[in-house]
Amino acid sequence: MYLWFRQAPDYSGAGLLCNRCPGGLKSMTPQKESDSARLARMAEALERLAPPALARAVPQAGDAFVWEPQGGGLMAVASVASLPIGLLKGIDQARDTLLENTRRFAEGLPANNALLWGARGMGKSSLVKAAHAEVNRGRRAPIVLVEIHREEIASLPALLRLLRASPRRFLLFCDDLSFDREDTSYKSLKAALEGGIEGGPANVLFYATSNRRHLMPRDMMDNERSTAINPSEAVEEKVSLSDRFGLWLGFHNCAQDEYLAMIEAYAKHYGIAVEKNALNARAIAWAAGRGSRSGRVAWQFVQDLAGELGIRLDQT
Repeated sequence: MYLWFRQAPDYSGAGLLCNRCPGGLKSMTPQKESDSARLARMAEALERLAPPALARAVPQAGDAFVWEPQGGGLMAVASVASLPIGLLKGIDQARDTLLENTRRFAEGLPANNALLWGARGMGKSSLVKAAHAEVNRGRRAPIVLVEIHREEIASLPALLRLLRASPRRFLLFCDDLSFDREDTSYKSLKAALEGGIEGGPANVLFYATSNRRHLMPRDMMDNERSTAINPSEAVEEKVSLSDRFGLWLGFHNCAQDEYLAMIEAYAKHYGIAVEKNALNARAIAWAAGRGSRSGRVAWQFVQDLAGELGIRLDQT
C-alpha cells in the first residue's frame, strides 16, 4: 500500500492531507506558538542562567565564610584549615604584631588593615588563619573570617555594604593578592579601603597576602616611568594601593636553623619519633632537592615523612 499526500483544496492553512488518517483527512501543520507563551519560555530560560540573588543579611551562625557573589553571597566554611600558631617558626615578629593587631580589633579597639608580603611559602596565609583561631579561642563573640578571592575584588563594595549592617565583627582575607598590567580592579580595592564619603565599616578589618610589596609587577611600574608625561605621578598612582594598608609585614627566606626548627616543631606536635640528627639530615637533603628552604618546604617534608611512617597528621 502506498502512502500519498495531496494538498487540501481550500486555502485555510490546513496543510497536507493524509490518506491513512481517520476519515482520510488530518492536518500536518504544527500549531503556531503564541507570543505570550514564547516570552514566558524565554523568561524561564533567562532565570535559569541568571546567578542567584545576593543574600540581604549575614548568616547568624558560623565564624568562617567564603564570598561567592555568583553563588548567592557568603558560603559557610565548616572548618578552617589552620595550624596552631605555636607551630609557625621563623616569623616571630610578624606573628606577634599581627596577633596583637587582631586582638585589638576583636576587642573593639582601633586596628590597621594589614598587608603580608614577601617570600613564597613562609607562612603568610597560615599566619592569618592561625591568628584568627588564636584570637577566637574562648571568646564569647568571635570575629568572623571571610575569604574573598582575588577574582572577586570588584565586588568588594557590595560585600562591605552587607557586612556594615551586621552587629558582628569581620576579618576580610584575600590570599595572593596582586594585579596585572591591564587590571583596573585595584581601583575598587583602593576606594573600598578608604571607604568613600561614608568611611570604611568599623566592624571590618582587611588582611591581604602577596608576593609583591606594592601588589604590582615591577615591569609594570617601569613601563609607567618610561611612558608617562609625569613618571613619578604615574608610579604613585599604581603603588598607592599598598599605602592603604597601615600595617606592612615582610616575610623573607629562612635560614637553615629556622628551617630545621620548623621541622622539629612539626615532628614533636604530630608525634613523629625520629632521632634528631637523622631527621635533620633528611630534612636538609629534602630542601636541597627542592632548591629552597621555607615553611612550605618544611611542611611538605613532614607530610612525606609521616606518610612513610604511617602517621596521620590530623591527630593533634
